[in-house]
This record gives sequence, C-alpha cells and structure tokens, in this order.
Amino acid sequence: MNSAIRLVVVDDHPLYRDGVVRTLKEHDGLEVVGQGGSADDAVLLCMAHKPDVALLDVSMRGGGIAAAGRVMDAVPDTKVMMLTVSEQDTDVINALEQGVKGYVLKGVEGSELVSIIHRVASGESYVAPSLAAGLLVSMKLTMKRNGEGTRASMLTEREEGILRLVSLGCSNKEIGRHLDLQEKTVKHYMTGILQKLNVRNRVEAAVVAREQLGMRPGDSA
Repeated sequence: MNSAIRLVVVDDHPLYRDGVVRTLKEHDGLEVVGQGGSADDAVLLCMAHKPDVALLDVSMRGGGIAAAGRVMDAVPDTKVMMLTVSEQDTDVINALEQGVKGYVLKGVEGSELVSIIHRVASGESYVAPSLAAGLLVSMKLTMKRNGEGTRASMLTEREEGILRLVSLGCSNKEIGRHLDLQEKTVKHYMTGILQKLNVRNRVEAAVVAREQLGMRPGDSA
C-alpha cells in the first residue's frame, strides 16, 4: 500500500488556509503535516517535516515565490506548488523559473486540487490552462515581432530529448538521471537549447516543446 502524500500548507489568510486543510484532510492518501502563514513558516515547516508537497500562496508575508526557492534549496525533495489568485504572467514565469512544479488558481475545486497534488507528487508539472494559454500567446506574439518561425528543428537529437524532458517538468538533476548525464552537462545543453530557440528560460522552452514538438504534460519522453 502506498504511503500518504505529506503536505505543508502556507497561506496568510487563516480562513482560506483552514478551508484548504479541511478539504485535503477529507481525502484518503493525503496527510497535512504542517501549516503556517509566512515565507519563514514555509521554510521552517518544510525543514522540520520534509513534506512531499508544499502549497504556498504567492502573496504571503515574505513572498511566496521567494519562499519557494528557499524551500527547494533547503529541502530539494519537496515539490512546491503555488496556490494563488495571481494570474500575472510574470508571477507564473518567476515561479516556474524557481523550480515550482505547480501553479494553481484559488478558484479550483477541491477534487481538482487533490488530483493536481497527486500529479505533482508523481513528478508531473501543472499550470492552470488559462495561464498556460496566455504564456503561449505572449511567446507567439514575441516570435512574430521578431520574425521568427519554428526553431525546434535546429536542435540535435540529444537536445531534443532534453527539451522533451523539460516539457514534462523535469529538473536538470532529474534529466541527468534519466539520460545518464552529469547535472553540469545538462546545464550546458540547456544553455545551447535556450540560445537556439531564442527563449529566455526553460519555461518558454517547454512551451516551444509543447507547441512545436507536440509534447503535452503526461506524455512519455
């Protein structure tokens, strides 16, 4: 029998946080091991409990996105999800660049949130569909302004394999394990991939992979 997914929930609105915790506790397979209201709480709770998944609010005291980076530095095995009202592209991009595995809007239904938590815990990435679509539109407009077309065809077979894993939400370390490469070698490949695709970060690279290589979350590499 699989053990329960252990969770920390951090949000500076106690009533909302209590509602989320109550919802999660109603589902088998989930265990809330800690809750708090600030970035410092997030780091301390994750260091103390080493949860499988941490749910953080973007606008909490101390900054949720900054907290995500601190949590992942302190507890690398913990997967971080943002649960927020912010639909700003900059917040989504900054969160994903930190290594956040999920970006969920607070209007989500309880059953859907539980499903997303299971997906993230299993290694997938998730961005609310409306936000992912906005990122794609923004990238297409930028490429059009710059007179750029399809660039994925410029990649070598190895680079395309790495990009496919990026599109599935894998970190450099996970890609290295999957392809039997050192993490620094993966970083070197990623630098070349970003340059060839003319994108700013791995989030935009993943969007290109999904658009031009036909990759979708849940596809196998």
